Amino acid sequence: MKETVLDRLLRYVKIDTQSKDDAETYPSTAKQFDLLNLLAKELQDLGLHDVSIDKYGYVMATLPGNLPTGHPAYGKVPAIGLIAHVDTSPSTSGANVKPQIIENYQGGDIVLPGDPSVILRESENPELKRNIGKTIITTDGTTLLGADDKAGIAIIMTAAEQLLENPAILHGDIKIAFTPDEEVGNGTKYFDIKKFGAAFAYTVDGDTPGELNKETFSANSAIITVYGRNIHPGMAKNIMVNSIRVMADIIARMPRNMAPETTEGYEPYIHPHVLEGEEAKTTLKILLRDFKTEGLDELKKILEKIIVEVQPLHPKATIDLKIVESYRNMREGVEKDPRVLECLWDAAQRAGLDPKWVPIRGGTDGSKLTANGLPTPNIFTGGQNYHGKTEWASLWGMEKAIETVVHLGQTWVEKRIV
Repeated sequence: MKETVLDRLLRYVKIDTQSKDDAETYPSTAKQFDLLNLLAKELQDLGLHDVSIDKYGYVMATLPGNLPTGHPAYGKVPAIGLIAHVDTSPSTSGANVKPQIIENYQGGDIVLPGDPSVILRESENPELKRNIGKTIITTDGTTLLGADDKAGIAIIMTAAEQLLENPAILHGDIKIAFTPDEEVGNGTKYFDIKKFGAAFAYTVDGDTPGELNKETFSANSAIITVYGRNIHPGMAKNIMVNSIRVMADIIARMPRNMAPETTEGYEPYIHPHVLEGEEAKTTLKILLRDFKTEGLDELKKILEKIIVEVQPLHPKATIDLKIVESYRNMREGVEKDPRVLECLWDAAQRAGLDPKWVPIRGGTDGSKLTANGLPTPNIFTGGQNYHGKTEWASLWGMEKAIETVVHLGQTWVEKRIV
């Protein structure tokens, strides 16, 4: 029996591929190779050409175009790429994932069986109502699901199989790539665009069906390090400098109206997300996000002002601020050639959807690929609530993504005939 996209998703999510921040190796975790090697084999088994996996873990393959020599678009259709990442977020465990399949979902909250305190609430998930009567896949409440981005992988693999089995669907060369370490910001660190061979590409790494993405945040990371002085608490008066207290004063001054939990749409945020420390040294990692790249300088100034305010309260402490560039909004790059967006829009419409452009309050591999000359907007997967124990995916959404990808090859062919 032919495999379905659900079969593939269930197989992939059971493989632990969690990446790791600040690792000195690439990929950041060797276990990502477990899925990467499997995908290379599955691509070969499907009959794709030029299947390869390099020492960094990048899997690449080609689905050759099938335009007959007499076709008006023959030799004119640029190669397009489809990209998804194998790693899952460091924020929540991806080990021993136990996916729960809920057929004919009838609405209401879902108490997850592995931890009844974890509840998928209808009030927090408007997409659940859109899936009444449909099949959804959840976690058991003890791990994330890994639909980000194993749903994208399953979609690409299933679409490739459908195209191979239906030669009447005409398309140019389609390049496929699976990448490691996207969740820790390094998904394209060693990605060889020339070897990949696509003129335009699409990440399959979005969420809500019908939502297409041509712009992301511009992103920096900020690292604040406070140096204090430790000594036995019993003899600490006028000597100890507790770096934790200093950092607490810094965090308390961060604007509450510029946090992820209080912002939406195009609003920027400052997000403290990793805190490590003891009396002598405390380090805080902060995400700085704004759709306007110049806005990142304003976020930096806010942090600098806070440090200026806190330093006199702790004159014996040393406070350092470091800014590291992460990625930039891809909109300008993908809009340079309108075809990459027009073909995606048309493909989503042909899949029976009412598409809309929605900004990503995050980033994808496409952000850096676009900056490096490969325009790469993003396609939905049907997943929701990424990076947490309430992550879930819509089977209907995944199937609509497959339809969109299949139609995408056709729209590029037609674009070259006009």
